[in-house]
Amino acid sequence: MALFGTSGVRGIVGQDLTVDLCREVAQALGTLLPQGARICLATDTRRSAGLIKAAVFDGLQSCGIECTDLGVLPTPMLALLTREMKFDTGIMLTASHNPPEYNGIKLFNADSVGYSQDQEGEIERLYAGKDFRRAARQGVVRQGQGMRETYLRFLKDNLAGDGLKGRKVVVDPGNGAASGMASGMLAELGLEVFSVNDVPDGSFPGRNPEPKEDTLQGTIAFLRQTGADLAVCFDGDADRVVFCDREGFLGFNECIAFVSRLAAEDSGKKAVATTVETGRLLDLAVADLGVKVARGKVGDVHVAYLAKTTDAAIGVEQVGVYVFPRLGCYPDSLFAALTVLARVKEAGEIRAFVGRLPRLVFEKGKVACPNGLKGRVMEAVGDRTAVFGRAEVNALDGVRLEFGDAWMLIRASGTEPIIRVLAESPSLARTRALLDTGVGEVERIVTEVQG
Repeated sequence: MALFGTSGVRGIVGQDLTVDLCREVAQALGTLLPQGARICLATDTRRSAGLIKAAVFDGLQSCGIECTDLGVLPTPMLALLTREMKFDTGIMLTASHNPPEYNGIKLFNADSVGYSQDQEGEIERLYAGKDFRRAARQGVVRQGQGMRETYLRFLKDNLAGDGLKGRKVVVDPGNGAASGMASGMLAELGLEVFSVNDVPDGSFPGRNPEPKEDTLQGTIAFLRQTGADLAVCFDGDADRVVFCDREGFLGFNECIAFVSRLAAEDSGKKAVATTVETGRLLDLAVADLGVKVARGKVGDVHVAYLAKTTDAAIGVEQVGVYVFPRLGCYPDSLFAALTVLARVKEAGEIRAFVGRLPRLVFEKGKVACPNGLKGRVMEAVGDRTAVFGRAEVNALDGVRLEFGDAWMLIRASGTEPIIRVLAESPSLARTRALLDTGVGEVERIVTEVQG
């Protein structure tokens, strides 16, 4: 679809994401909702938030929608509050882990689950036709109150035991939506908190808003200085969380495997929901419990719906997304962080768990590709799978090639103008060879398609 990617509407402000586009997307949403419907809206810390928010409120009000401004909040809080405060829809203005020049619009239903592809398609249709409802009475905008307290109470009600008290933890919100909030909540729950990059600033001066090994070196150094056990590190809107210990970054697949096992043990359920981007470490981590891993399309909304349909113990994406169905089918990084902090008694426990599993090497690459060419490039990739050797082909979302002891995924990003290439195998040499082959072939195809 022209508007929606894997995580809402997203683009560079003033180029792909203009004020007029945001207003008209809001008008399409306002036309889809019944007149007088109640929505809540929150933003991350990006400097374009005010501009985009004004356009969205203008479009919604013209359709007679009642709006509540929740201010700057993490996405998990917006999703939960939509349900708990009985709004008809929640709107999060964020570009998540993307650079500062990006922003976006993400939608949640009254039950806290993200809008489905069918719902996004209906908004797309209304947007294209420009046949928007004009209400006789404009909706109003109110200011929300007590948001943090409502969410903190929810966390306390759903946490088991007192395993948090006295634990030392570094909190790194990356100057994003969790800044000044996550550290305060964790302190109130009994942890000894050391914070870094904890001032809201949408230019993200502390580090890149995408938390990964190369962007977290300063955080890891700070962790060692404090003597804390773990660091919990969020992205721009805090719908992702990753973890570090005193030895360094704990990995993507490693942490989702660890948390998924905890969730499966606690719930007794026999399924975990994830995406085609996730490695096989997850399967190995839960195999002895009789738990099966269901892989679907990339995106937390797809994971949420897959978790519902498979009655999963948890839904995860390897980038650090955690969906806890018993709480609601939305990503909740704060609850994931608390789950880990409550259960890990020693700093090296996660590494020890991963060390007992067979060794796998997972790596990522990417190739620049204009959004308008992605379809043609991926069609060509699908036509040329033979160049990669004999493999089982999964075309559910991109092209995933299974080689027995290894796999590779080539997939167009739904949030950036790139084609992603991922590979995993038991050895670094094999993984690098797969990745180099995949990246090289995609580069050739992009050059050919560009003419």
